[in-house]
Amino acid sequence: MSNTEFKMPKMGESISEGTIINWLVNEGETFEEGDILLEVATDKVDNEVPAPASGKMLEHKFKAQDVVPVGEVIAILELSGEKGIAKPSNKSSEKAISKTSTSAEKKKIEKSSSSSSKSFKINENVFISPLVDSIARKNHISYEELARISGTGKDGRLRKSDVSNYLVNGRPFQFAQAVPEVSGFQVPDLKFDKGKGKIVEMDRMRQMIADHMVFSASTAPHVTAYVEADLTEMVHWRNKNKEAFQKKYNEKLTFTPLFIECVAKAIQDFPMINSTLDGKNIIVKDDINIGMATALPSGNLIVPVVKNADKKNLNELAAATNDLVGKARDNKLKADETKGSTFTISNVGTFGSLMGTPIINQPEAAILATGIIKKRAEVMEREEGDTIEIRQMMYLSLSFDHRIVDGYLAGSFLRRIADYMEQFDTNRKI
Repeated sequence: MSNTEFKMPKMGESISEGTIINWLVNEGETFEEGDILLEVATDKVDNEVPAPASGKMLEHKFKAQDVVPVGEVIAILELSGEKGIAKPSNKSSEKAISKTSTSAEKKKIEKSSSSSSKSFKINENVFISPLVDSIARKNHISYEELARISGTGKDGRLRKSDVSNYLVNGRPFQFAQAVPEVSGFQVPDLKFDKGKGKIVEMDRMRQMIADHMVFSASTAPHVTAYVEADLTEMVHWRNKNKEAFQKKYNEKLTFTPLFIECVAKAIQDFPMINSTLDGKNIIVKDDINIGMATALPSGNLIVPVVKNADKKNLNELAAATNDLVGKARDNKLKADETKGSTFTISNVGTFGSLMGTPIINQPEAAILATGIIKKRAEVMEREEGDTIEIRQMMYLSLSFDHRIVDGYLAGSFLRRIADYMEQFDTNRKI
């Protein structure tokens, strides 16, 4: 333990002083790294100043409403392990969950009745510090699940220890049902009969997949768009050239590299689809890395990634996809081969599905599902008149994050993929 002078931090190039709004940790109280010690107002924005390490508040040098110059000692702390000078946290960039308020002040958490109970109350307001948010993302804890945890910090704020203890206790509220507020109507406690049978414990990968899917579904507002594509020309070309392709490149020619090629072209036409939401900023990715949802022998799902797909020709794409799929089936994928995807394709047609509504592979903005290629009688418009022909048809479905992708962009992008598939060059040389 060591006594440390805690100084008014610098909150911008032109800021020389700040007004203490209020202290959130009183003298004699303990705190943890990342806990907010006080709120400070400047002429530009309000800030919340976190603790640089765990410790105890020994003395306040100034009180609420005092105007203090930057660099002035405002408190004496007893720290258990210094980790540097605390930096202010801009309230406009903090993450909060609230059904009725967007104010960053006086965020309160309703206490749930018991940390060991399987029922809970959804908290109307939850403040999430950058430290807690980092822990949640690392462990795939959604904001909705965070709202179920009791906070022990000032005004019910979530602390690092609250989340750590919750994880140690096995995440009791992960799949719990909310306890309704007392009102004229009560949701009945339906004690479902789950039946009897063989109990199969989820392995670690299945648990991670479950967490990832719940996190994605609760984080991004999913919308799915559909188009139908005529793949007749592509199918005929592939059937005609697959043997020669394998003989020339020693690679099996599946539809996957052909689909990836079309998707990469469409992404170049609509780069905003190749993006990620970071707070209030949208990051449009420079690289086009296509993830391929692949089933493992165990039945679990993994997403190996074809890096820089837009810069590879067809034989390079075929080699990359065959190599990754082979490694996936043999459980030989390296960690780097499953990271960095910017857009994902899920070929649900492999299992005979007509179409699918895939869940976005976070933190991407969209995911494409390709259905089964099926022969159907279609009306074709010809110069000599309409004809009924047997065509190779496939449904494409695009699930997208409606926070950053609107219907026009999603629909245009999806239609462009279908166009590239339909306008396949049958005179193409291998």
